[in-house]
Amino acid sequence: MDLLDEELEAFTGFDKEIREHALPIWFESLVGIDWTLLHLSPVYYGFGIEHGDGSPVIVVPGFLGSDFYLYELYWWLGRIGYKPYVSNIGWNADCLDTLAARLIKTIKKANEETGRRVHLIGHSLGGVLSRSAAVQHRDLVASVITLASPFRGVRSHPGIIELSDRIRRKIFKDDRKRDFPHCYTGHCDCLAVMSLHDGLPKDLKKTAIYTKSDGIVDWNNCISRRDTANFEVTGTHIGLVYNFQAYKLIAKRLAETREV
Repeated sequence: MDLLDEELEAFTGFDKEIREHALPIWFESLVGIDWTLLHLSPVYYGFGIEHGDGSPVIVVPGFLGSDFYLYELYWWLGRIGYKPYVSNIGWNADCLDTLAARLIKTIKKANEETGRRVHLIGHSLGGVLSRSAAVQHRDLVASVITLASPFRGVRSHPGIIELSDRIRRKIFKDDRKRDFPHCYTGHCDCLAVMSLHDGLPKDLKKTAIYTKSDGIVDWNNCISRRDTANFEVTGTHIGLVYNFQAYKLIAKRLAETREV
């Protein structure tokens, strides 16, 4: 039955189409509350959570983001005992295959420097990239944690869809992308997108953290078909990278994947 669940997620769980979806994007203005609650929580200071064993953890930014806004999470991971890395993918507004290749380069570096398999924590589109990289290099990845990541297809606020269309037009100014007419869509046949169709390997620990008050993407596309891998928190889409409930879950799930 477990294998059947994985097959269903791989073959029927990925929607190639990008669809508009009415969402309360105004709610994202409350991201400051997520940040404030994090700094008031004992979790932020390492109390009441499982601590790390020095394993490498890479944080991966979402659409239109860079590693900069993930430094709060990055420094926290270091404080609780992990070896954190930023993704080094640059601005997340490029061909997914290009971004995934940059992420894989960082994965290999982290693996070589520590001698251990790598944990990936991806926010939003960064979670999609993390899953793609994990499929391509299963031997180097220990687990994947996604934060409000639409890895089953994109159903998003119309304003976000418009921004993605602008990025796609920008990508096509590069003549090298002419060989991939469906670049930046679920129909592209590049390695990064094709890997998403395969689904994560059955034995790879996966975690999907989501919020039903997400104002950017439809939370239904951010959950796995395996219920035990899904964890709901309260808060905003953007604020999941500052969410104390998410931090507590991250510490727990990483500790459960320790390698002896």
